[in-house]
Amino acid sequence: MPSQASLAAANGGGTHGIEPALESLLNRSMLRVDVVAEQTLCGHWFMDEPHYHCGLFHLTGQGRCRVESGRLDRALALEAGDLVVFPHGDPHCLRAAAATGENAMDTTSLICGELHFAGRGGNPLGRALPPCFVVRAQEAGDIFRQLSAMMVEVSASRGAGRQVLLNKLADALFTLAVCDYASRHAEQRGLFAALADSRLGRVLQAVHEEPGRDWTMQSMAALACLSRSSFAERFTQRLGMPPLQYVTQWRVSLAERMLQERELSVAHIAERLGYRSEAAFRRLFKRVSGTSPGRLRATAAAAG
Repeated sequence: MPSQASLAAANGGGTHGIEPALESLLNRSMLRVDVVAEQTLCGHWFMDEPHYHCGLFHLTGQGRCRVESGRLDRALALEAGDLVVFPHGDPHCLRAAAATGENAMDTTSLICGELHFAGRGGNPLGRALPPCFVVRAQEAGDIFRQLSAMMVEVSASRGAGRQVLLNKLADALFTLAVCDYASRHAEQRGLFAALADSRLGRVLQAVHEEPGRDWTMQSMAALACLSRSSFAERFTQRLGMPPLQYVTQWRVSLAERMLQERELSVAHIAERLGYRSEAAFRRLFKRVSGTSPGRLRATAAAAG
């Protein structure tokens, strides 16, 4: 499968300088995308989604519908090929679009799925996304439209490996959706604005790729070619948190995923993430995530 950056470029996202830094985040975002429902609806219908523990998305395969939520200023009309995403699982409802006459019994098909961001301490990608965003098929690039069409085609089939294919296509489609959102909101504050900043993006890319490096304010400022004070001010202004706090949260997010791999000891995870002692890592992990490494590992094992 092509890289996220190449997908973004082919999709017409135009992320330019944001691409390497965004790709470093997407490659390690520890996200699982699952298609959980495929609906074919006709006439007047209504689907009410309560608050979920994970993110949700809905791809309109054919027909059209309306989506409503307290997180939206107004109802959104979705056409065939449009994707609506609720990254934090906020309550929402979908209903048949108003239709009269010969269109009153139009058929609408939906492919619905879940987004599972790893990290009780706060996954950076999950935190950066808004409560709801939409990717319009007419505004997206060719690859987005091709992927969504492939999902619809696979959904209608009954071949071997159908569910696996749907999940992989949904993962790629969500990657493109994030790239599309990032390209349209890179000028605002937040993670995507920092990724688009050439100096901060260089630092974030390195942190994502080398979490176990001995990161200090001085080393990050030097990488950004800024003084310590200028770097700290610029970073905090863009992301809303100090640089070393971001490093800590990123490491904890990675640790939460690594703890689900039983063959990795806590001591080994601590060493890989740059902590000199297991005890120091355990204290920091509990402070940030709210639970101990052992309890999280036991919970993950019970759930699996």
